[in-house]
Amino acid sequence: MTTTATTRKTPVKAATASFMGSAVEYYDFFLFGSAAALIFPTVFFPSGDQAALVMSFATFGFAYIARPVGAVILGHFGDRIGRQKVLMFTLVLMGLSTFIIGCLPGFAQIGWFAPVLLVLCRLAQGLSAAGEQAGASSLTLEHAPDSRRSFFTSWTLTGTQGGQILAALIFIPVVALPDDIKFSWGWRIPFWLSAVVVIVAFFIRRSLHETPEFEQAKATGQIARMPLIPLLKNHWRDVLRVICCAFIAAVSTVFGTLAIAYGKEQGLAASVTLWLVVVANVVALFTQPLFGKLADRVGRKPVFIYGALSSAVFMPFYMLSMGAGNDLLTFGLAILTFSCGYAAANAVWPSFYGEMFSTRVRFSGMAIGTQLGFLMAGFAPSIVAALGGGSAGGWVVISVFTAIIAVIASVSALTARETKDVPTDQLGLAAERRVPATV
Repeated sequence: MTTTATTRKTPVKAATASFMGSAVEYYDFFLFGSAAALIFPTVFFPSGDQAALVMSFATFGFAYIARPVGAVILGHFGDRIGRQKVLMFTLVLMGLSTFIIGCLPGFAQIGWFAPVLLVLCRLAQGLSAAGEQAGASSLTLEHAPDSRRSFFTSWTLTGTQGGQILAALIFIPVVALPDDIKFSWGWRIPFWLSAVVVIVAFFIRRSLHETPEFEQAKATGQIARMPLIPLLKNHWRDVLRVICCAFIAAVSTVFGTLAIAYGKEQGLAASVTLWLVVVANVVALFTQPLFGKLADRVGRKPVFIYGALSSAVFMPFYMLSMGAGNDLLTFGLAILTFSCGYAAANAVWPSFYGEMFSTRVRFSGMAIGTQLGFLMAGFAPSIVAALGGGSAGGWVVISVFTAIIAVIASVSALTARETKDVPTDQLGLAAERRVPATV
């Protein structure tokens, strides 16, 4: 492996750039989720009832339709021209589309054109997000030392939590505004602020060089002209495995969007429901790197499976606590469910999924697999809301849904190789050499 100045491994810098880029991307992404629960049913639809809430959550899900398309496109270029260049593009696209959302007229001004324009902007957000986590995870994994890949790549998803915290913190004063201000121009301010954070992250990410693994593959002529072909030929089982494992991301969207609406129905103030998200994600900033370190010691599979199954176990207690009248209990269970349960799977998947693929198809494999799996996460709020998850007794629907996806993700993870001891330059080569996998 060449170790020139342009191709040296810089894991801390890569993790920092991935953290900041993911924070910006998912500030924008989760800001939309909070607005879909609390603002958009009133602003972009003809009524503020349950039907408007379901339609609003559907706009949230539309980004997940664009994400598989974006995964194929951005994955191709990420494996062809490099991870860093594609990540710069995704950052600008997300920031621009989010700023435009803050400028859109509402239903009262242009009727059904308002939600149509909202969906178009959401599709652009989806295209951007399709390449962000896969690209950032690939870049960080390839910069990290072999023995600490899970720890360093966990910072990509910790950045995602940072973005969700920032989105909720900025939205808390918005929901406290008088209705005439909140539903006219107040809700727009957080979307406009996206331009500021994008500029900051742009300059941080611009200084990061390409990964040594990619540069080595490029220098030795191993870059695939059409990465999708070797991916589907040699790694189709891994793609299917990632799709099913990625269902677990639905826990995050249910926790961060639908639970807000359910909490309101149970009598919690909107500010309290947003603080639940903030506190759980703040704690996850600390627990996720610890889960990443644990996975470097005991393996990716046991930590991922624990995160999936514990989410299913804790979710019904969390949902029931919202109607118990004890905010301290609700906050404690929010931390247990998200920060001590789901965070384990969330921290580990960047290394767990990325290590299934070789350098020449890693970006494509992660992007396509995760984005197809994330379709479940994207439409989970609207599906569960349509089944009554946002109304009285909805905790049963939410809990059963969480249990089903957790079991699917866990069973899929059990079929994967354990890769914690495989050198980075050997990752994914077993599939390409058609060597039988050992579970």
